[in-house]
Amino acid sequence: METSSKDTLYERAEHAARTIRARGAEEARVGLVLGSGLGAFADDLEEAVAIPYEEIPGFARSTVEGHAGRLVLGRVAGVPVVVQQGRFHFYEGYALDEVTFPVRVLGLLGIKSLVLTNAAGGLNNSFKQGALMLISDHLNLMGVNPLRGANDARFGTRFPDMSDVYDREFQEATICEAHAMKLELKRGIYAALTGPSYETPAEIRMLRALGADAVGMSTVPESIVARHMGIKVLGISCITNMAAGVLDRPIDHAEVMETGEQVRVTFTELLRRTIPKLS
Repeated sequence: METSSKDTLYERAEHAARTIRARGAEEARVGLVLGSGLGAFADDLEEAVAIPYEEIPGFARSTVEGHAGRLVLGRVAGVPVVVQQGRFHFYEGYALDEVTFPVRVLGLLGIKSLVLTNAAGGLNNSFKQGALMLISDHLNLMGVNPLRGANDARFGTRFPDMSDVYDREFQEATICEAHAMKLELKRGIYAALTGPSYETPAEIRMLRALGADAVGMSTVPESIVARHMGIKVLGISCITNMAAGVLDRPIDHAEVMETGEQVRVTFTELLRRTIPKLS
């Protein structure tokens, strides 16, 4: 069935989910969204089937380096997963409905848990470049909410509770696995701004005053939509650079990509250990 501009968001998401199922997808239990430089995790899934975004109705296109633009179906330690290898960003010019559309589709594919990962700038001086941070809470400083507009009750309630966006049991399970790896894993608050310009030193001072430990340009819209649908969320930031003013040097995307590659093995191992605990 073809979709039209008159179809509701729910109907468009259903159509995309049917298209993915037709490619042999079984009902997934855990979904993942992989951020800048972190997409390599999807390359090693068991029984993997990759679907380019352009073959999925309603999916936008990834235009940023480090975002492959594929939905990968497979298994991790026997757990059926569906992985968004690359995301869409508000700063690319997409509406938040488009940015969060894949999360809607993953929810209709049956996931109950969602792992959101990102590359972030470090604000907390105790963090080092290449550190992994569990997101304990967030600050939505994007000036917009993905739930703005008419609510479709088939997705969720009009006023979803946001007091526990990032599941505490998931955090504890991830920390246990990190300890087994002898990996220091700290928690922190993630602040989301629109980008694409990096923050100024004055903005970084403001974010620190607000209590943020890391800053980025994604994740928060997806986490809000996931909680709207009753999906439990685990958030992990890779501190790929220190934010403006923390170190006396300019910031560039190449540094983000390089750090993502450096933590690839550790990041992959942590996800492989943790995913079975989320299902």
